[in-house]
Amino acid sequence: QVQLVESGGGLVQPGGSLRLSCAASGSWYRISAMGWYRQAPGKQRELVAEIIRGGTINYADFVKGRFTISRDNAKNTVYLQMNSLDPEDTAVYYCHCAIIFRLFSPAIDYWAQGTQVTVSA
Repeated sequence: QVQLVESGGGLVQPGGSLRLSCAASGSWYRISAMGWYRQAPGKQRELVAEIIRGGTINYADFVKGRFTISRDNAKNTVYLQMNSLDPEDTAVYYCHCAIIFRLFSPAIDYWAQGTQVTVSA
């Protein structure tokens, strides 16, 4: 069984910062991708940032240098440092992990339960 445990959401004022964490536990061959998506009310879930195999990092355009994703491989944990937060960043943030259980097997997607981030004065 794979578990993803998120922490770090909450209420912050515009211009403030938050740091999200997501720790994966379980047994697998390899994690092929780990990162963050978000979903605002009435909108589709969208990529925020993700680290894929080899260390390549993909950021959404709206991040604009405000967010930084990092990963601690020893702890199977991914972090999202969010600075200069704007009310438009208000959403439920989901940790995503793509896991390969056996060599040559396709990756399977796992999602955490989501953590609310609210940016408001």
